Amino acid sequence: MTFRRTRCPHCKAKLDAGQRIHVECIEPWANEQQAKREREEAKKARMAAKVERATTRARKQALKRIPDLIAEAQMVFNKFIRTRDAEKPCICCGVPLGFQSEGAYRGGEYDCGHYRSTGSASHLRFHEDNAHAQRKACNRWGAGRAVDYRIGLVARIGLARVEALESDNTPHKWTREELIAIKAKYVQKLKDLKKETA
Repeated sequence: MTFRRTRCPHCKAKLDAGQRIHVECIEPWANEQQAKREREEAKKARMAAKVERATTRARKQALKRIPDLIAEAQMVFNKFIRTRDAEKPCICCGVPLGFQSEGAYRGGEYDCGHYRSTGSASHLRFHEDNAHAQRKACNRWGAGRAVDYRIGLVARIGLARVEALESDNTPHKWTREELIAIKAKYVQKLKDLKKETA
């Protein structure tokens, strides 16, 4: 059984016997069909490009070494700590973090300073009790000001937690999965923190 078209595919008006489309509708209908095909092809190309980007991202992620993953996770963690402590004074000197010292420099006025450094206690690099916002003058040029940092830390989190940090010497070897999870965790915590403060 053959299907007989009774209405014009373009203008939807009735067709005469034997007609498939009105003569005046041929060109506009053909243009519509061409535009539709082009839209579908563009959509397929966008989807293919999206899949290609995802594949490239996954390949790049697989090539990253542990130090690369540590650096990425550290960058997000540090940003979270700076955002968390933005309204607090410097952990060492008590000066407000936004204070502009002589000879202002790029990158803001404060860092994420670690009480026990990432070099001597790398297992504590992502421990929130071990990291607090610290003015660059204290962190970089004041060699961390460990004694002042400890005084500020005891005032902020209590002696018991400071002593727990000081006595924690458990060695730790970071894994790829762990570092990827830490980065994802602090990306999410940073988003949540920004929503709370907005």
